[in-house]
Amino acid sequence: MRLGRPELDFDRPETIEPALRGAAPRLIVNAAAYTAVDDAERDAPAAARANAVAPGRIAALAASLGIPLIHISTDYVFDGSKGAPYVETDAPSPAGVYGATKCAGEQAVLAAHGQAIILRTSWVYGIEGRNFVRTMLGAARRAPRLRVVADQRGCPTNAEDLAHAILAIVARLDAGWEDSYAGLFHAAGTGDTTWHGFAIAIFEEAARHGVARPVVEPITTADWPTPAKRPADSRLDCTKLAEIFDVRLPPWRDSLARDLPAILARL
Repeated sequence: MRLGRPELDFDRPETIEPALRGAAPRLIVNAAAYTAVDDAERDAPAAARANAVAPGRIAALAASLGIPLIHISTDYVFDGSKGAPYVETDAPSPAGVYGATKCAGEQAVLAAHGQAIILRTSWVYGIEGRNFVRTMLGAARRAPRLRVVADQRGCPTNAEDLAHAILAIVARLDAGWEDSYAGLFHAAGTGDTTWHGFAIAIFEEAARHGVARPVVEPITTADWPTPAKRPADSRLDCTKLAEIFDVRLPPWRDSLARDLPAILARL
C-alpha cells in the first residue's frame, strides 16, 4: 500500500501513526523527504520536520510494531571533499540544511529501531516528476545552447533501478531478518560522471530518437551560484550493498538509454 498526503503528512506529525497503523504493514519503506535543496536553506524547520523528525517517528513506530524499515537517504550527507567514493563508515559532513536534516534523520532512525536499513542514493531521475533528465530535455526545447556545471561529480541513479533494488532487499527480509542487514548502505547507479557529462549523455541518447542536440557549455560551480552548497564529489561506493544483499544497480548509461524514450514521450 502506498501512503502519502493528505492521509499521511509530515507537516502534520499527528497523521503519521494513525495512517501507518491503519495500513497494517509488514514492512515500511520511507521514500518521502523534503528534497528542495535550495528551499531548505530558507525553510530549515520544514526540512527538519520531513527529513529528521518524521523518519524518527516512523522508525519508532516500526520498532513498536516489530517490522523492518527501509529509509531512503542521500549523498548530501557528505560535503564532497574526500576525493574518492564514499563508503558507509565515512563520517557525515553535510554542507547545507538539506544534508544536515537528512543526516539527522539517519541518526534518528538508527537510534529508534534495530531493524532499520538506510539506503543512501544520489542524482535520482525517472520518467516522471522533476529531475535533471527532464529538465535538460525541456531546456533544450527552449534554447540551442545550455550551460551545465562540470566540476561536480556523482552517480546518476534511475528511480526504477532503485525501486528494483528495494524490492530485492524486501525479498531477503521475507526470508528472515539477519543482524548484518541493519544500518547504512549506499545504493546508486554504477559508474559516475559530472552534471555536464550527464547532460552530454542525455542528448547523445536523445539524438538517437530524433531530438536536436544543443550545445552544452561546461561551467564551474562558481558560474552557477545557488543558495545551497552542492558536494563537489559525492560518488558512493556500493560494495557493501552487493556483499550483503547481492544487489547491484545497473550502469547509469544503460539505464538512461533504456528509459529515455519513455521520458521523451511524457514531456
